[in-house]
Amino acid sequence: MLTVTGTKGEAFCDGVTRRGFLRIGALGLGGATLPQILQAESRTQSKPLDHKAVIMIFLAGGPPHQDMWDLKMEAPSGVRGEFKPISTNVPGIQICELFPQMARMMDKFSVIRSMVGAGGGHDAVQCLTGRKPQGPQPPGGWPSIGSALSKLGGQVTPGVPSFLGLSPKCGHDQWGDPGKPGFLGPSHAAFAPFRGGGKEDMVLKDISLERLADRKSLLKSFDRFRRDVDGSGAMEGMDTFTEQAFGVLTSSRLAKAFDLSEEDPEIVERYGKGTEKLTADGPWKRLDQFLMARRLVEAGARCVTLGFSRWDWHGGNFKRGREDFPLLDQGITALVQDLHDRGMEKDVSVVVWGEFGRTPKINKGAGRDHWPNVSTALLAGGGMNHGQIIGSTTRDGGEADDRPVEFPEVFSTLYHCLGIDARRTTINDLSGRPRYLVDSEHAPMPELIG
Repeated sequence: MLTVTGTKGEAFCDGVTRRGFLRIGALGLGGATLPQILQAESRTQSKPLDHKAVIMIFLAGGPPHQDMWDLKMEAPSGVRGEFKPISTNVPGIQICELFPQMARMMDKFSVIRSMVGAGGGHDAVQCLTGRKPQGPQPPGGWPSIGSALSKLGGQVTPGVPSFLGLSPKCGHDQWGDPGKPGFLGPSHAAFAPFRGGGKEDMVLKDISLERLADRKSLLKSFDRFRRDVDGSGAMEGMDTFTEQAFGVLTSSRLAKAFDLSEEDPEIVERYGKGTEKLTADGPWKRLDQFLMARRLVEAGARCVTLGFSRWDWHGGNFKRGREDFPLLDQGITALVQDLHDRGMEKDVSVVVWGEFGRTPKINKGAGRDHWPNVSTALLAGGGMNHGQIIGSTTRDGGEADDRPVEFPEVFSTLYHCLGIDARRTTINDLSGRPRYLVDSEHAPMPELIG
């Protein structure tokens, strides 16, 4: 048996889980082989898109917007916080003193200070789909942006999944969610090697390609038999998905994308390593995952999601800020500068955000509590207009004061940068009903693409 460990997902009605593990060799008629899983619910293939991509960085727990990129120096001491603003290379824009590298290249970033409409739950759903988890759901649920891109564009490079998630398995599992496929089915789920085993599971240990080819021939024989006896036609196209399944396992490009020893040592040092130790029940503080994301996009990925640290700071807000802000500053700036240096800044969009903001009032534990009323987002790349602040908040940072921005607007903008009109493009749900990627009232943000 050859297994590649990945995401542990929901179970189907027959008890078989979605593509959380990839297995070759389970050939019994009642088993679900990897080719079957890749084939399930993917009946059509759209014309491939140009290779543009999005990297989504999730700050699990809700980062304190008023201590990062929207400091309130005129607010009372119980709101203002301990950090001071510094000027940036864009006149008139100031951010927290603990983001000095970002300040020196603020012309490559845009900050949204007035994100509204957060659902208020401790999950990544809204940041991955643009839709509230408690809102109306089609059967199967809404797909994440990565799954939608997988469906619309398919694979850029054989053997390299279109959609990858780099977050680990977290104690609070929703904080490590790479994005679910929803009604698109498991064939468009994220390939998430760190949520089960590790990237070393992609290496074919103690098995020759010749032996794998023999097993491949046997598998095809069984699949042909099953297709012949399946009068419904559900097995059509199985050979294609067999090829895709073996491609994932044997592709050297995917393994090399994870192998940072092949990267320029100076670039590796610029990103830094961080730590693989999980932050309580949240993600780790790995800085090298920012570099992995860039390498995966170069290898052919259309969407890469990752989580960085745990931001649910009900206590010790400023102590944690002094620890995490410089690390985030290093990771983000290394990634964005790298994209510019490689001429990828027009083709790769970067978005950084969490599920909601934090309270204006500092509590007795020197922390800030949950605050869905307003939050922040950071964007870079994608050919967008940068070097700007979008929106503003009230004096205490508690409400949007000017230009409130909703999550679907950001998604409409990201899709636009990917070459997709999200308000006109549809994907059929399980009942065959066409579903828009973003509701028609949410246009791309003119500040970023005008």
